[in-house]
Amino acid sequence: MTVSRVINLIFIIGGGSVAVYAQAGEQQNTYVLIGGIILLMFGIYRTSRNIPSKYERQEEESFVKSETIEDNEKR
Repeated sequence: MTVSRVINLIFIIGGGSVAVYAQAGEQQNTYVLIGGIILLMFGIYRTSRNIPSKYERQEEESFVKSETIEDNEKR
């Protein structure tokens, strides 16, 4: 695992743990809950940023060369 993945995993696990801890208590601390959710979402964002889009790959595979009007006129 690279350092970036470890950092992302720490953000995700830490943020989830803080959010669950803040939600589990009798007196819920809203600011701690929001902080945990922010850490969780930041970790998920950093992870998803490195995943390539499946649509970019489909565009490359299904590329069709289009003819121009000039090519049709020459024929």
